[in-house]
Order: sequence, then C-alpha cells, then structure tokens
Amino acid sequence: MGFPTTATAVARDDASAPTESTTSTAPEVTRSEHDLLGDRLIPEDAYWGVHTLRAVENFPITGRPLSSNPHLVRGLAAVKLAAALANREHGLLDAERSAAIQAACREILEGRLHGEFVVDVVQGGAGTSSNMNANEVIANRALELLGHSKGEYGALHPNDHVNLSQSTNDVYPTAVRIATIMGIEELLTALTALEDSFAAKATEFRTVVKMGRTQLQDAVPMTLGQEFATYAVTIGEDRERLREASGLIHEINLGATAIGTGLNAPAGYAEAACRHLGEVTRLPLVTAVDLIEATQDMGAFVHLSGVLKRVAVKLSKICNDLRLLSSGPRAGLAEINLPAVQSGSSIMPGKINPVIPEVVNQVAFEVIGHDVTITMAAEGGQLQLNAFEPIIVHSLHESITHLTAACQTLAERCVNGITANTARLRESVERSIGLVTALNPYLGYAEATAIAQEALASGRGVAELVLERGLLTADRLEELLRPERLANLGA
Repeated sequence: MGFPTTATAVARDDASAPTESTTSTAPEVTRSEHDLLGDRLIPEDAYWGVHTLRAVENFPITGRPLSSNPHLVRGLAAVKLAAALANREHGLLDAERSAAIQAACREILEGRLHGEFVVDVVQGGAGTSSNMNANEVIANRALELLGHSKGEYGALHPNDHVNLSQSTNDVYPTAVRIATIMGIEELLTALTALEDSFAAKATEFRTVVKMGRTQLQDAVPMTLGQEFATYAVTIGEDRERLREASGLIHEINLGATAIGTGLNAPAGYAEAACRHLGEVTRLPLVTAVDLIEATQDMGAFVHLSGVLKRVAVKLSKICNDLRLLSSGPRAGLAEINLPAVQSGSSIMPGKINPVIPEVVNQVAFEVIGHDVTITMAAEGGQLQLNAFEPIIVHSLHESITHLTAACQTLAERCVNGITANTARLRESVERSIGLVTALNPYLGYAEATAIAQEALASGRGVAELVLERGLLTADRLEELLRPERLANLGA
C-alpha cells in the first residue's frame, strides 16, 4: 500500500462520505477496525491498521514516512522478533503465534513490507505511532501466515501478542539505537574511503613544494603532500571518535517497559530479550544497569551528535581549503585543480565552480543545525520519559546519511581527480619572502628581515638578493633551499 493521504483517510471515516473521483468507479474494499476513539475503515489490502491511520492524519509534518529510514524499520522488526523469542521462552506466547510473529519480522528484516510503514518520522507521542505501525503490520502479516484475514485480531492482536511484555518506551529507543548503529557503520566506511583518497594524494604530491600559509599570509615552505596528509589524519581521528561514540549506543533499555520498572514483563525478560536481540542483529548489545535512568536519558545521542558535528566541521574546513587552493584559474591561488564535473555558469562561458566541496559545506551546515535540534530535544525531556525522541531520531538519521553521501561524493567526484599545478607552486615558493625564514639561522634575524623588506619592496627574489649581497655561496644557498629541507622532510 502507498502512503494514505489525509483526504483519503478522512473520506474513509464515514462509509457514506463522498470520495474523490478516480479513473475507476469500483468501490474500494475495506475492513473496519476499532480503537478507543471509535471505528474506522481501513483498505483491505493494508497491513497497517487504525492506530496508524490516525497517526497519518495527525502528523502530516515532513511527508517522509518511516519507510524512508529502512534502518529504523529493520530495528523495529528486530526488537519485535527478539520479544517474540523471549516471550516464548518465558511461556507467555504459544508456539504458533510466536512462530508467525517471528516469520513476519524476518520478512521485514529482509526488506519486505517496508512500504507499509507509513507514519511520518516526526510525530508526537514519544514514538508510540511508530511502535503501533510496526505492531499492526507484523500482526496482520502474522495473521495471513496463520491463515486468517487482516484485522482478525481475536486470533493474534497487535498489542496483546506483538507488543507483549513491551512498551513504546523501551521498544522505540532500542530500535533507534540499532538503526543508528547501522547508519554509523555506513558512515565509517565512507570516512575510511575518503581518508584513503586523501592519503593517496598525499603520496602522489609528496615532493611538490609549496608555501604554507598562516592567517592567509605566506609562512614557510612545505609540500602539497604534507598538506593533503593532514586531511587524511584528521579524518582518521574523527573516524575513531565516531567509533567510540557508537559504543555508547550499544546500551539498551529493552525490558524497561513504561518507565523502567519492568511492569508487565516477567523476571528475566530484559536479559532474555537483550540476548535474543544480540543474536538477531549480531551486535554486542548490553542491558543498561539502571533501566529507569536509561529510559529517560538521551545523553548518548547528544554525545554522538557532537561527534557528528565535529566530523562536519572538519569536513567543511577541508572543503574551504580545497575551494581556496583551487581558486582562479588565473586570478586566484590556482595551486591545485579540482576535476571539472559540470558547467559553472549560465552567463559566464568556460566557468567551472567547486560544486562538490560546496555541497559538502552545505551538508556540514545542516549537521551543525541538527546538533542544535538534538541538544534542545534532549534538554526538553521531563521526568521519566523524553517525548521528543522522534526529532532526535530524524535529525541523527539525516546527519548520518547525508554525511555518508557527502564523504562518498567528495572522494569519488573530487579528491580522486585533484591535480597539482607544480610549476606555479614552485614559483610561489621562489617569489615568497617567507623563504627567508629557512635562512634565518644562517643570516641572523636582522639581516633576514632586511632581505625580506627589500624583496617585498622590489619584487625580487630572496635567493637573488642573498647572492647579490654575498651572504651565502651559490652552493650553500642551493643546499639550504633544497625542497626536502624546506619542507623538513628529514632528507
């Protein structure tokens, strides 16, 4: 089934209500479902039910359903599968129902029925609508497997059986953690590829001498390889920080039920559910020491978001450098060439813009904004539950998936194709007054300053003036100005 629109849903509230005209005159086949607010008509072929329908009507916020976050859908299915196994283990669920629920969950884990997760990702209710969407889809698919029609909840119920020994308040946070871990693994892979791209360029440019700059002014010589190596190193450091932050997300509160006291769950259920969930997901999950604290605390997400912001800030700085170093091609620094991937202007012929670094910059700005959202949502929690976890989940998902795509794009569409303007780089070193810093120990500070001032005023080169004044021999000057020595490469 597709995403049910509010207009369609409202029309189904009353069987006599008029419906929008369509190309077909055949009436839609429906089934009736009941909740505490009354009866509603549900499309017969829909696996979701009345709770999902009301949530779709209530939260037309982003237009992005749960299915847009497949990791979260799989996380919900994994939790429900583990719960069915734990409930069977404790004798709370008969073998037939447990097997049907497990089978339905495994289908979702394999990628089926994701289109039935239609509730908007941003919602009120602390994730209850997401949990009920999962309960209804799993229940109706399990009913089919048992030979019943959808909606025959007397045989297998979304709440009484699929949600047995659970609450949204332990299901949703646990599913969110699983989804986040999955997303982080993809981001780590993308960061590794980007780190490798910069490392390869560092090797390629290891002997290309250039001027280093501080405060955008000439400083001392270095190599382009050294410059690109710093990008590889900083990304590698961020990758390690991200892996550390991911470790905190492995602590779950499944078994806490409503507020962490474990009400309506049998003794030992939390441990059994965690064990089964670890087996299903192949993740080293652990049950929180204090389930009441774990149910209300969003600290791990705040920390993770801070690390994502760190990654974004570093990537943005690197892209600022790439745009500056490639500026020109005639009137800028033009030290490197970024691969031309598209025309840059609708009015200026021949113009090429650094569009790949620009898009990464924008992703970074977005991630920084998401961090503010996550911070405020975590702070806004009250007493035993944080009602704002859906926006935390959405913000983390956007940050992680967009950073992953940005890293992949930057590596593949930009860094791998960067070339160096070697002659221009060498010329800038020879013309720069910063070159005199390398001669300072041999000329003395006062003499070196005089050389720098004259070079700046006359436009002549430092080496030329040193030789003219007879301060060093040509052989000694050549030795002191070797590229390896200038860049302090130890050769």
